[in-house]
Amino acid sequence: MKSQLAQALLAPRCVGIVGQSDDANKTAGRPLKFLRQAGFSGRIYPINPRREFVLGERAWPSVSALPEVPEHVYIVTPTDAAIEAVEACGRLGVNVATVLADGFAETGTQGLAREARLREICAATGIRIVGPSSLGVVDLRSRTMLTANAVFDEPDWPPGRIFAASHSGSMIGALASRGKARGLGFAGLVSVGNEIDLSLGDICEATLDDPGIDCYMLFLETMRHAQALRRFAIAAAQRDKPVIAYKLGRSDAARELAVSHTGALAGEDDVADAFLTACGIARVATLEGLIEGALLLARVPAAPRGAQRRNVGVVTTTAGGATMVVDPLASRGVNIQGASTATIARLAAAGIEVKPARITDLTVAGARYDTMKAALDILLAAPEFDLVLAVIGSSARHYPHETVRPLIEAAGSGKPLAAFLVPDAPDALAALSRAGVPNFRTPEACADAVAAVLARRAPVRIAAHASAAASGHGLVLDEVASGALIERLGIARAPGVTLDCNIAQAPTLPFSYPVVVKILSAGIAHKSDIGGVVLGVSDGASLLQAIQNIRTALAARTAAVSVARVLVQPMISGIGEVLIGYRVDRDVGPLIMLAAGGVLTEIVRDRSLRLAPVDLADAREMIAELRSLVALSGYRGKPKGDLDALAQAIVRLSALAHDPSALEAEINPLIVLPQGQGVVAVDALVKLAAKA
Repeated sequence: MKSQLAQALLAPRCVGIVGQSDDANKTAGRPLKFLRQAGFSGRIYPINPRREFVLGERAWPSVSALPEVPEHVYIVTPTDAAIEAVEACGRLGVNVATVLADGFAETGTQGLAREARLREICAATGIRIVGPSSLGVVDLRSRTMLTANAVFDEPDWPPGRIFAASHSGSMIGALASRGKARGLGFAGLVSVGNEIDLSLGDICEATLDDPGIDCYMLFLETMRHAQALRRFAIAAAQRDKPVIAYKLGRSDAARELAVSHTGALAGEDDVADAFLTACGIARVATLEGLIEGALLLARVPAAPRGAQRRNVGVVTTTAGGATMVVDPLASRGVNIQGASTATIARLAAAGIEVKPARITDLTVAGARYDTMKAALDILLAAPEFDLVLAVIGSSARHYPHETVRPLIEAAGSGKPLAAFLVPDAPDALAALSRAGVPNFRTPEACADAVAAVLARRAPVRIAAHASAAASGHGLVLDEVASGALIERLGIARAPGVTLDCNIAQAPTLPFSYPVVVKILSAGIAHKSDIGGVVLGVSDGASLLQAIQNIRTALAARTAAVSVARVLVQPMISGIGEVLIGYRVDRDVGPLIMLAAGGVLTEIVRDRSLRLAPVDLADAREMIAELRSLVALSGYRGKPKGDLDALAQAIVRLSALAHDPSALEAEINPLIVLPQGQGVVAVDALVKLAAKA
């Protein structure tokens, strides 16, 4: 059953086109042509105040002049006229207006004011807006072609059961055309534009109860409106409707407003990865992986949290071709599992002799129907494989239908089966697609999609953060106040003494030398960078000298910050040190990060990231992901670190997600002591939201 919004969006019975041109070659002339060409059966009202007829049909002077109120109006006028048209539609009770025009937020202050006006119209009238800068909405089942995307100027678009949503308008045409070439059909496609009202997540959520939609394909440019996307993804998982996404921007660019190492390490792409993983969305890195991975996505359920890695069995007629895909699979962390002794014995009993290896190489004998069919039946029943990938050689081009017949017949076994065809074999690929067998043209796309689909986990339910979006403004605490907050979370910290910088005599300390002396100032986030830390201070005289050295270093580096106090702490050593950091991302909300600690943190860049808060299972997964912590697990007889205490510390810091005042917090380093002795925070940085 479609929701009222989905009905108006995708299957309206009556549509209007404001600004419809009489020239079908112009952008504004396309929507009417496309609707008629597709065979849309609903009522269409072209609106053009300067013409009595457009493309041979009667044109109406305004929305208010129509004999009925359309459910959905596509507005293809210039910017200012588009705002006026939205207002007119809102007054009349139009359900949805899709706006093509640009000239909004991307143009600066004036554009932002235009967006604000559209939001006011939405609030006052209840109209919903797709866009602006939307190339439209397409439903191939109802033949609703409310789009100006030139790709749709052709007949015979095959309907399917995938719904695609894109931040990029041109991409709905790219997805539809590439999918068509691969025998992949769509139920609908939408270009969401600037999302001033309906976001990508909102639109997808509105279609969730449509029985004609089985899965979702997303092309993402940003993480804006992330909470709506998360809400949709969780609801989609509840309905067993998987989601696959391609996200632009795989860069290491850091958030520019962060004050901690956590901000520099948790770049935009890391944040997107953590967010999409928590949403249960399979993220691919290639466009081909997005399109070709959709069939596979529908056949591989999301694994429960904490599940072991799933194993892929590779059967091939060409060892060289198989190696082409095994290498990128392995580089993405996919476990290529060789056939067990029992499976090899069953193959031998069927007259198929193979050698024990990571791949099951049938050689050219596998090109015969009976050999490949028998091998697939045995491998798909073998318990050691979670997915079987068949890599087919030259026979796929020269004898396409005979070659893929055993794959098509075996595809209903209940265990996922996919195929990579080494030669250019369009007929074989088309046959597999028609039969619903996931298939790939390149080893890169194959590895990309298989890895993404196997890595998909059930979504994590996390309550929305109570604070406003993170900003560059806030109160940074000095280390003493930061440490006190950390200690209240239940994380042990090193003892310390605060001293005035003007002392003439070293006091008696409550702990033994050697000690570390540090600048104590909320205005200096990274003390080591300006000579504000002196290590290994051995006695009272050295303590006074260390204070003087710090004052001298500070005077030479900056005149903007004056320091009256230093913090003295005992030198603490363990068997490892890490960074744990928390921050509120402006798009996706609270994050927790674990990274290699110390002054080289940003150079080493060994890190793991999750949405916050996390539980102990999440924390232990994060620890396992850091290469630098392998040694702390007792590697080659080395002493074990207290990784249980580290996991507890990660969980406790992540609990700041329940505190709306906390914007950033970081412990660097957190000293990991030997097993059973805990962890100790020796440096902390906290940033709180500024009070109104």
